[in-house]
Amino acid sequence: MKKIFISSVLAIVLLCTSCEKQKSYSIESTINDKLHQFIWNGLNVYYLWQKEVPDLADDKFVNSEDLHFYFRGYSSPEAVFESLLNKPTDRFSWIVEDYIALENSFQGINVSNGMEFGLVQYKNGSNNVYGYVRYVIPNSDAATKAVSRGMLFNNINGSQLTIDNYQALLFSDTSNYIVGFADYNDGNPVSNTTSVSLSKIEIQENPIAITKVFTEGTKKIGYLLYNQFARNYDGQLNAAFANLKSENITELIIDLRYNGGGSVRTATYLGGMITGQFTGQLYSQEVWNDKIRNAFSANSFINNFTDEISNTDVNGTVILKENLNSLGLDRVYFIATYSTASASELVINSLSSYIDVKVVGKTTRGKQVGSITLYDSDNLQRTGNNLNPNHRYAMQPLVFEISNKDNKNYPNGIVPGITLPGVELGEDYNNLGVLGERSDPLLDRTLVYITTGAKSSNNESKTFDFNEIFNSKLATPAKDNMFMDLKK
Repeated sequence: MKKIFISSVLAIVLLCTSCEKQKSYSIESTINDKLHQFIWNGLNVYYLWQKEVPDLADDKFVNSEDLHFYFRGYSSPEAVFESLLNKPTDRFSWIVEDYIALENSFQGINVSNGMEFGLVQYKNGSNNVYGYVRYVIPNSDAATKAVSRGMLFNNINGSQLTIDNYQALLFSDTSNYIVGFADYNDGNPVSNTTSVSLSKIEIQENPIAITKVFTEGTKKIGYLLYNQFARNYDGQLNAAFANLKSENITELIIDLRYNGGGSVRTATYLGGMITGQFTGQLYSQEVWNDKIRNAFSANSFINNFTDEISNTDVNGTVILKENLNSLGLDRVYFIATYSTASASELVINSLSSYIDVKVVGKTTRGKQVGSITLYDSDNLQRTGNNLNPNHRYAMQPLVFEISNKDNKNYPNGIVPGITLPGVELGEDYNNLGVLGERSDPLLDRTLVYITTGAKSSNNESKTFDFNEIFNSKLATPAKDNMFMDLKK
């Protein structure tokens, strides 16, 4: 790889300007000017659609002063960033004010009261919104106050949730609010007398939420509820597979219904844990912009099945190295919903090129693109020289598209029973059951599918297509991101 690539390109962009342009500004650069320059530099070098954005053209600006003057017409760094995105194609790039919070979020550390929920529009078509509790993080404030999966709420601090106010009521900087619970009422919930005051603090969620084995006749079926591809939990994920392997399971269910993604490397490890017989073969392949592709060898853009975990810190020091606990399966079942995105979709898609993959649930998000974290330093890395001490902004722009070995991905989502074999069935917000138990309709349906092969049931008269508009994970700094290390 060409390690001098980033600094060389930045020098060319900022110093080798068009000889035909002559502009001169006598302005003193501000903190925001430097921040705007960082945004432009990073996107000019790495952004997947750099060529499609006129303001990111290499010859757009004569010099730094020209750039500073141009972006002074924007109200904020966020506005500058948004102006440089390839809309509407780009649905997922974002910028954050605090890269510490972003880095923590990649590790499952967020400011939260522990109540993880989805938000759904009322069935009657009004602007009213209600929340359903998906699960509660152990040892959180919500856990201590008996909040549990399946509870519904429709008001915060006494105000009815609506499409227009849910962001302000649920996701403001306020650390406390009172949740007013409700009864289902055929999808148009009505308030009941139950309420609870919840407080947000910084907590860490273990994404390996449930691991267990079901014995159904002669079949031993492993089950894993996995909620984030967090690299700092790779060792624990591997240990969970060691337990499944010791149980001699013959079938496996990976529940990704609430997993919005995370590390591409961890997604590759998970593929190897499920299989193990394809080590060294192509797992996934990436397409970056022309600048990056021209600067690196073709091997830089492929991810192969591996038989070991080898993780390093930002300084290159090995922090985890161990063999994968692989199951050698030739079939796997996934539970998925619209909240299943990016790295989750990558695992489903990549494995479908090699083994029998079946999906139970609803259409996934359709996020086949990924990002890297860019910092305001000389080489756009956290450890780069002259990391700007005046702010903590970082960018998470889309920089690559990823596909399986057959060059397939699904920007419109993976549809159970259509894109891949499986069963289409949504969650019933009036009957969510208990995660990891047969009372959970999606898990129960998957177990029936495994044991009987049946794709339909007399009990499935509807698939619950209510309009879910948001969920609590999307409000975290990591959101539904699929990311990898910056190429250097």
